[in-house]
Amino acid sequence: MIPEELLLKYHAETKSFQKDEIIFSEKQTAHYYYQIVSGAVKMNNFNDDGKEFIQGIFYKNQSFGEPPLFIDVKYPANAVAISDSTILTLAKSDLFKLLQDNPEIHLKITQSLAKRLYYKAIIASEISSQEPAHRVLRFIDYLKYDVHKIQGKYSFKVAYTRQQIADILGLRVETVIRVIKSLEKKGDVKISKRKVYR
Repeated sequence: MIPEELLLKYHAETKSFQKDEIIFSEKQTAHYYYQIVSGAVKMNNFNDDGKEFIQGIFYKNQSFGEPPLFIDVKYPANAVAISDSTILTLAKSDLFKLLQDNPEIHLKITQSLAKRLYYKAIIASEISSQEPAHRVLRFIDYLKYDVHKIQGKYSFKVAYTRQQIADILGLRVETVIRVIKSLEKKGDVKISKRKVYR
C-alpha cells in the first residue's frame, strides 16, 4: 500500500515474526502502523467458548490494524502471523508525518479503510441472515470481484482454507466442506488439487 522506500524514509523498522507468533493483542494500545513485506497475518477474536472468529487475513503489501491509530482506542482483535512473516512497522507519529507530507498516500489509506468497512458490512449481513451456501458464495464473490477484481469463470483461486472460511463466516468447518462440494456440483465453483476456484 505505502511504498517500502517511503516507509523506510520515515524510519520504519523491519521485523520478523514466526508462524503463530502474536504481533499485538486485543485491548493493547496501538502505537505502530504495520505493513506486510512477506508472509500472512490474521486478525482474530475468541468467544466465551474459545471459538475463534477471524476478522480478516492480510497478505504481502497489505497493512493491518490501522483504525485504532486514528481514533486512539485499543485494538479490538489480536494480530497473529499465520506463516513466517516480515513486517514493516512505523511509529504512529512517523505515520502521521508521512501522511501529512504525502496526501496521495493519505487518500490510499482512506480508500483501504473504506473497503474494509464495506467488507465488514457485507459479512455482518451475510452472517446474520443467509443460508450457509449463500454466505460462502457471497464471501468468495466479494474476494473475487471486489478485492481482486477478477473476471472469468474459475479464474479466481480462493487463498483461504475451509477452516479459515468457517472461522470468518461463523460456520462449522464440516458445513463449509459440504457447501463447497454442493457448489461444485452446481458448477458455481471448481475444485482442483483441493483448491477452490470461482
